[in-house]
Amino acid sequence: MSAEADTFVYPGAEFVAPMPRAAASSLAGLESREISAWFGDHQVLDRVSLMMAAGQVTALIGPSGCGKSTFLRILNRMHELIPSASLAGEVLLDGQDVYDPSRRLTDARRQIGMVFQKPNPFPAMSIYENVLAGLKLTGTKASRGAKDNLVEECLTKAGLWREVRDRLRQPGGALSGGQQQRLCIARALAVRPRVLLMDEPCSALDPTSTRRIEATIAELVADVTIVIVTHNMQQAARVSDQCAFFLAEDGAPGYIVEHGPTDAMFNAPQDPRTSDYVHGRFG
Repeated sequence: MSAEADTFVYPGAEFVAPMPRAAASSLAGLESREISAWFGDHQVLDRVSLMMAAGQVTALIGPSGCGKSTFLRILNRMHELIPSASLAGEVLLDGQDVYDPSRRLTDARRQIGMVFQKPNPFPAMSIYENVLAGLKLTGTKASRGAKDNLVEECLTKAGLWREVRDRLRQPGGALSGGQQQRLCIARALAVRPRVLLMDEPCSALDPTSTRRIEATIAELVADVTIVIVTHNMQQAARVSDQCAFFLAEDGAPGYIVEHGPTDAMFNAPQDPRTSDYVHGRFG
């Protein structure tokens, strides 16, 4: 399987029991240290170290096949769902390694949520049920009032509440593509993550839906640290505070050429390959 291939995740894999409101955590920084990754004997990442600052949007950019999506999945332990996958290095959430053997997998999934490239609402569930899927799949009990409040809160944060509040019992799969993606964002937010990972969330959407998702990202970053993979350089420039440029050359594993503030990466990059990429000269 290639580094950028879609990964099948069993239903509910990205969901865990929600944190109680009283325990909702503050913004968290995420850091990778010397991350290397393999699919079988094929190495796809080589010693990737990156600080993803709390309360900011970090964009991962680079050509297809350079390991961006693999790196993103490593950040919340989804890489290990692939039988042939392995890795080395550390992923630190507020200084604590999410791969520490003493830490439960569900802890990482609770605090580091994921939104995928293709909207994946549960088609047989209503909009209301989709938002609450994490509670249902883990057997978490909550009162009707608490559920109602959580649904409204998460749909509001995802920029969808006004559009769907009068049809919450209709199937989530009946929404438009852009609305489905915002529903998936609401579903991820329901478990109260501290970090939200987004793997090309707008690649399958029209320009209007893309603008709405970008507006949602701008609003969400006040509450959750965001890491986004995007091939759209204009989008990276619009939505991110920091950028990391990944590259894989001549069959070598992917690595970070350069990272830093987005404005500097686009207007005064230190490496000529970064300049060539962000200005469309290759990739």
